[in-house]
Amino acid sequence: MFGLSELAIILIVVIAVIAVKKGPELARTAGRSARILKAEARAAKEGGPEPQVIPGEVLRPGTATGTGQSHGTR
Repeated sequence: MFGLSELAIILIVVIAVIAVKKGPELARTAGRSARILKAEARAAKEGGPEPQVIPGEVLRPGTATGTGQSHGTR
């Protein structure tokens, strides 16, 4: 039977194989996320344009379009 040290070595090898395959993709995704977060933080700090208010439109919680039409339950 395998001991604890053999299982640890097998686990390390499996993690290394997975990291080689998915590592570059994860690094790219993390870089994109960091750039987006940095840009959003900079925009919030500088203060962007105020949100536009369109007369006659109602934005209810849970609706993404802002048309006042709810497609879910209330």
